[in-house]
Amino acid sequence: MKVDAEPPASAEPPILSVQGIGKRFGARQALRAVSFDVTPGELVAVVGPNGAGKTTLLSILAGVQRPSAGTVLSPASAEGRGVIGWAPQAPALYSKLSVEENLLLFARLEKVADPEGAVARMLEHTGLRERARDRVELLSGGNRQRVNVALGLIADPQVLALDEPSSALDPRQRARLWEFLGALARRSAAARSTSVLFSTHHLGEVRRYATRAIVLADGELLFDGTPAELIAAGDRGEDDLEGAFVAFLAECGH
Repeated sequence: MKVDAEPPASAEPPILSVQGIGKRFGARQALRAVSFDVTPGELVAVVGPNGAGKTTLLSILAGVQRPSAGTVLSPASAEGRGVIGWAPQAPALYSKLSVEENLLLFARLEKVADPEGAVARMLEHTGLRERARDRVELLSGGNRQRVNVALGLIADPQVLALDEPSSALDPRQRARLWEFLGALARRSAAARSTSVLFSTHHLGEVRRYATRAIVLADGELLFDGTPAELIAAGDRGEDDLEGAFVAFLAECGH
């Protein structure tokens, strides 16, 4: 069973359009004709069981991997902004360099027009200014993840893709991360909002923070709609997203 729930309506045109994405690794089909749009200011959760294709999808959107089929379309970047920023689950940080040095290196690799200015903004936005001179190897897990997110944002992208960003964080660190990501998405158009796509196994995060949920299983998109619609699709008669998610997968044969 596949539920074609309508994603939340938006008056704004999509900033990212995923059309029929497929990915094959030898005989294994990791993604099968996945299609959806992303509009400004959305927080889109990509959820599913292990091996569903979540990381593969996000890495294709970020340009880390090429799809075997389909296309990822985005309009020309506005005012020199990047289109998609990427923060993988395993932070791509240089542990012997400071926070500031890591950010400056990636700003130059991304060919940011004003690398020093971009680094200063990221240190301010992520609350890392006081840790700017600290080597990454000395940071807590929460602060390393903040640096990882800052690297994904260094080119001021229109979309930020995050692979399980809160997996290694304690509850307080997770709350701070989502407060920051929510603020990015809520910024007005004049302040250049950033849409966020994230994979997670924490269904409470989906319920609390996501505006949309995309469910993958065996590489197929089974659901695209609001968390409330996913609860309804689970047909459990109670306000329980995790239970509804499990029931929905079972109804779909997964």
